[in-house]
Amino acid sequence: MDRKYEVMFIVRPDMVEEELNKLVSTLESVVTSANGTTKTEVWGKRRLAYRVGKFNDGIFVLMVIEAPGSTIHEVERRLRVTEPVIKFITVRTDEELKRIDKLKKLRDAKKKVSAQPAPAPITPATTEAEAPAPATA
Repeated sequence: MDRKYEVMFIVRPDMVEEELNKLVSTLESVVTSANGTTKTEVWGKRRLAYRVGKFNDGIFVLMVIEAPGSTIHEVERRLRVTEPVIKFITVRTDEELKRIDKLKKLRDAKKKVSAQPAPAPITPATTEAEAPAPATA
């Protein structure tokens, strides 16, 4: 069973576009050779929240991958040994999607219960004369 992952990596801001495209295509070929699917978005140059190495900027790339865990390990290994990559993070998203769906179903079930009119409380019929008088202090 394939799992869904998001791999975000940041490369040096001075990396040439052809080199970046070559790196991305290499990583995509690793995934597709393991019968996985990938979708890549290059977000472009952005300011980093804090200085990484000697860089204040970086080129952000997001890869959405659907593949077995062993493929993700290989992608991470390649990112680790690729010199222009200054940071990367991998997040497994299928578990998060399952959790969100479960919460949504629970919320919908609660809405259905609360949307139904509440049944009238069953109390013995008493008249005002038969009701006990309130206690006075």
